[in-house]
Amino acid sequence: MEVTIPVSLDEALATLAEHPESVPLAGGTDLMVALNFGRERPPRVMSLRRLQELRELRWGEGSVRCGAGVTYTRMLTELGDRAMVEAARTVGSPQIRNAGTLGGNLGTCSPAGDLLPALAALDATVVLAARGGERRVPLIDFMRGPKQSARRSDELIVAAEWEGAGLAQTFLKAGTRNAMVIAVANCALVVDRGRRRVGIGLGSVGPVIVRPLAAEQLAESLLEEGGWERPIRLSEAVLREFGELVAAAARPIDDVRGSAGYRRHIVAVMARRALERACASA
Repeated sequence: MEVTIPVSLDEALATLAEHPESVPLAGGTDLMVALNFGRERPPRVMSLRRLQELRELRWGEGSVRCGAGVTYTRMLTELGDRAMVEAARTVGSPQIRNAGTLGGNLGTCSPAGDLLPALAALDATVVLAARGGERRVPLIDFMRGPKQSARRSDELIVAAEWEGAGLAQTFLKAGTRNAMVIAVANCALVVDRGRRRVGIGLGSVGPVIVRPLAAEQLAESLLEEGGWERPIRLSEAVLREFGELVAAAARPIDDVRGSAGYRRHIVAVMARRALERACASA
């Protein structure tokens, strides 16, 4: 196995153009596990550790650009979107958060990836670069299946972009223990009062991140009655209906972490709690 270590984004893109079989390596929290267990044996690995261009984290006029090389630890202190911060906090141990990156979560493209529901709820766009230039793909279109993405072999994930959405947002995760666990199910919810939209992303309940559109539309209709301008409290009946719509959109499977029925139940509970919290936030 050959290892290359480019020192600039241009050099990395040139390497991918010449050797599209190269596998990008950032924090290594997923790839090194696969290598150690013999699940993957790529002919070439390209380390991204020296690419300063991927570490950019920029705010401007409400928009956010988070580089693919930004670690979970940096997100905890430098990001303003609560759903992303809360999602980053649930990832692994401090050591994993110090090494793991946004680009790694996007590149692995697991439906259990903790950042991905938050990115979906924020309507984020994935920025991909090749030697011929950049292109942007909505997160919901970027994921094509478990560990399958829209990234071409000559492209590198360089960033994710989204519009800042204020404080009315949250992320919830259910696992088989309280920390360092792969999600049985997770849920991100964003109430963007400025743009009058509700975004919801569900993880680990389908082959890709699920957007329960009917539930989003119900939440938006509820907020039309004064909820965009101020915090509101929702009735138990409304929250129950909302949870049922979320559960109906899920497409879970049975596996060692939980049954499909349990996943539908827990994602409905998390979605009700998330909506209640977000609507009560300023």
